[in-house]
Amino acid sequence: MIVKKLLSILLTVLFLSLVVSCGQQQKEKAGQLPEMVNVDLSIKPATGELNKPITFEAKVTQGNEEVNDADSVIFEIWRANDEKQEKVEIKHAEKGVYRLEKTFQQEGTYYIISHVTARDMHNMPKKEFIVGTPSESEDPKAKDSMDGMNMDDHDQSTEGQ
Repeated sequence: MIVKKLLSILLTVLFLSLVVSCGQQQKEKAGQLPEMVNVDLSIKPATGELNKPITFEAKVTQGNEEVNDADSVIFEIWRANDEKQEKVEIKHAEKGVYRLEKTFQQEGTYYIISHVTARDMHNMPKKEFIVGTPSESEDPKAKDSMDGMNMDDHDQSTEGQ
Protein backbone atom coordinates (compact mmCIF):
# COMPACT_ATOMS: atom_id res chain seq x y z
CA MET A 1 0.00 0.00 0.00
CA ILE A 2 2.75 2.47 0.95
CA VAL A 3 4.72 1.39 -2.13
CA LYS A 4 1.74 2.17 -4.39
CA LYS A 5 1.34 5.63 -2.83
CA LEU A 6 5.05 6.37 -3.20
CA LEU A 7 5.00 5.12 -6.79
CA SER A 8 1.97 7.25 -7.67
CA ILE A 9 3.55 10.34 -6.03
CA LEU A 10 6.81 9.71 -7.87
CA LEU A 11 5.00 9.29 -11.21
CA THR A 12 3.00 12.48 -10.57
CA VAL A 13 6.16 14.47 -9.79
CA LEU A 14 7.91 13.13 -12.91
CA PHE A 15 4.90 13.95 -15.08
CA LEU A 16 4.61 17.49 -13.69
CA SER A 17 8.35 18.17 -14.14
CA LEU A 18 8.10 16.96 -17.74
CA VAL A 19 5.16 19.29 -18.42
CA VAL A 20 6.94 22.28 -16.83
CA SER A 21 10.13 21.54 -18.77
CA CYS A 22 8.27 21.41 -22.11
CA GLY A 23 6.46 24.66 -21.28
CA GLN A 24 9.75 26.47 -20.59
CA GLN A 25 11.22 25.27 -23.90
CA GLN A 26 8.13 26.57 -25.71
CA LYS A 27 8.54 29.99 -24.01
CA GLU A 28 12.23 30.14 -24.97
CA LYS A 29 11.43 29.35 -28.61
CA ALA A 30 8.59 31.88 -28.66
CA GLY A 31 11.00 34.61 -27.52
CA GLN A 32 13.43 33.97 -30.38
CA LEU A 33 13.10 35.95 -33.58
CA PRO A 34 12.95 33.90 -36.78
CA GLU A 35 15.87 34.17 -39.17
CA MET A 36 15.52 36.73 -41.94
CA VAL A 37 14.39 35.61 -45.37
CA ASN A 38 17.38 35.98 -47.69
CA VAL A 39 17.04 36.63 -51.43
CA ASP A 40 20.00 36.01 -53.74
CA LEU A 41 19.12 37.73 -57.03
CA SER A 42 21.12 36.60 -60.07
CA ILE A 43 21.17 37.60 -63.74
CA LYS A 44 22.56 35.29 -66.45
CA PRO A 45 24.25 36.48 -68.54
CA ALA A 46 25.18 39.69 -66.71
CA THR A 47 25.46 41.50 -70.06
CA GLY A 48 22.74 40.40 -72.43
CA GLU A 49 22.23 40.73 -76.16
CA LEU A 50 19.22 42.07 -78.06
CA ASN A 51 16.47 39.50 -78.64
CA LYS A 52 18.35 36.78 -76.70
CA PRO A 53 16.93 35.49 -73.41
CA ILE A 54 18.25 36.65 -70.05
CA THR A 55 17.46 34.52 -67.01
CA PHE A 56 16.61 36.19 -63.69
CA GLU A 57 16.57 34.04 -60.57
CA ALA A 58 15.70 34.79 -56.98
CA LYS A 59 16.99 32.07 -54.64
CA VAL A 60 14.94 32.44 -51.45
CA THR A 61 16.17 30.92 -48.19
CA GLN A 62 15.59 31.25 -44.47
CA GLY A 63 18.63 30.03 -42.56
CA ASN A 64 19.60 26.74 -44.24
CA GLU A 65 16.05 26.09 -45.48
CA GLU A 66 14.88 26.72 -49.05
CA VAL A 67 11.67 28.76 -49.17
CA ASN A 68 9.32 27.04 -51.61
CA ASP A 69 6.18 28.70 -50.27
CA ALA A 70 6.74 32.44 -50.71
CA ASP A 71 3.51 34.45 -50.53
CA SER A 72 4.55 36.66 -53.43
CA VAL A 73 7.55 37.07 -55.76
CA ILE A 74 7.37 39.94 -58.25
CA PHE A 75 10.16 41.04 -60.56
CA GLU A 76 10.04 44.75 -61.40
CA ILE A 77 12.14 45.62 -64.48
CA TRP A 78 12.79 48.96 -66.19
CA ARG A 79 15.26 50.67 -68.50
CA ALA A 80 17.36 53.45 -66.90
CA ASN A 81 15.64 56.85 -66.90
CA ASP A 82 12.45 55.33 -68.36
CA GLU A 83 9.16 55.92 -66.55
CA LYS A 84 7.66 52.66 -67.83
CA GLN A 85 8.18 49.69 -65.51
CA GLU A 86 7.15 46.09 -66.01
CA LYS A 87 6.06 43.94 -63.07
CA VAL A 88 5.89 40.17 -63.48
CA GLU A 89 4.61 37.78 -60.80
CA ILE A 90 6.88 34.75 -60.56
CA LYS A 91 5.94 31.21 -59.52
CA HIS A 92 8.22 28.80 -57.66
CA ALA A 93 10.43 26.78 -60.03
CA GLU A 94 12.50 24.46 -57.80
CA LYS A 95 14.50 24.29 -54.56
CA GLY A 96 13.65 27.83 -53.41
CA VAL A 97 14.32 29.32 -56.87
CA TYR A 98 11.88 31.69 -58.58
CA ARG A 99 12.83 32.23 -62.24
CA LEU A 100 11.97 34.48 -65.20
CA GLU A 101 13.39 34.29 -68.71
CA LYS A 102 12.97 37.46 -70.76
CA THR A 103 14.22 38.99 -74.01
CA PHE A 104 14.77 42.71 -74.63
CA GLN A 105 14.27 44.65 -77.88
CA GLN A 106 16.05 47.83 -76.77
CA GLU A 107 19.70 48.23 -75.76
CA GLY A 108 20.63 50.02 -72.57
CA THR A 109 21.16 49.87 -68.86
CA TYR A 110 18.33 48.18 -66.98
CA TYR A 111 17.36 47.54 -63.37
CA ILE A 112 15.52 44.73 -61.65
CA ILE A 113 14.06 44.58 -58.15
CA SER A 114 12.75 41.29 -56.82
CA HIS A 115 9.94 41.95 -54.36
CA VAL A 116 9.79 38.82 -52.19
CA THR A 117 7.22 38.39 -49.43
CA ALA A 118 7.60 35.17 -47.45
CA ARG A 119 6.95 34.10 -43.87
CA ASP A 120 5.76 37.56 -42.78
CA MET A 121 8.92 39.23 -44.12
CA HIS A 122 9.73 41.33 -47.20
CA ASN A 123 13.06 41.52 -49.01
CA MET A 124 13.69 43.45 -52.23
CA PRO A 125 17.22 43.32 -53.63
CA LYS A 126 17.99 45.49 -56.68
CA LYS A 127 20.50 44.83 -59.47
CA GLU A 128 21.68 46.66 -62.57
CA PHE A 129 22.27 44.84 -65.86
CA ILE A 130 23.06 45.76 -69.45
CA VAL A 131 21.53 44.72 -72.75
CA GLY A 132 23.87 45.43 -75.69
CA THR A 133 25.39 48.90 -75.35
CA PRO A 134 24.86 50.53 -71.93
CA SER A 135 22.89 53.74 -71.62
CA GLU A 136 23.33 56.37 -68.92
CA SER A 137 22.68 54.92 -65.45
CA GLU A 138 20.07 56.40 -63.16
CA ASP A 139 22.46 56.31 -60.23
CA PRO A 140 26.07 55.13 -60.45
CA LYS A 141 25.74 53.57 -56.98
CA ALA A 142 22.52 51.65 -57.76
CA LYS A 143 24.04 48.29 -58.73
CA ASP A 144 22.88 46.63 -55.51
CA SER A 145 20.03 47.61 -53.24
CA MET A 146 22.09 48.61 -50.17
CA ASP A 147 25.20 49.96 -51.92
CA GLY A 148 25.58 53.69 -51.74
CA MET A 149 23.24 54.21 -48.80
CA ASN A 150 24.70 56.78 -46.44
CA MET A 151 23.79 55.58 -42.97
CA ASP A 152 25.60 58.58 -41.41
CA ASP A 153 22.72 60.82 -42.53
CA HIS A 154 20.26 58.49 -40.80
CA ASP A 155 22.29 58.39 -37.58
CA GLN A 156 22.53 62.20 -37.43
CA SER A 157 18.78 62.62 -37.76
CA THR A 158 18.20 60.58 -34.60
CA GLU A 159 20.92 62.18 -32.41
CA GLY A 160 19.39 64.67 -29.94
CA GLN A 161 16.04 62.85 -29.71
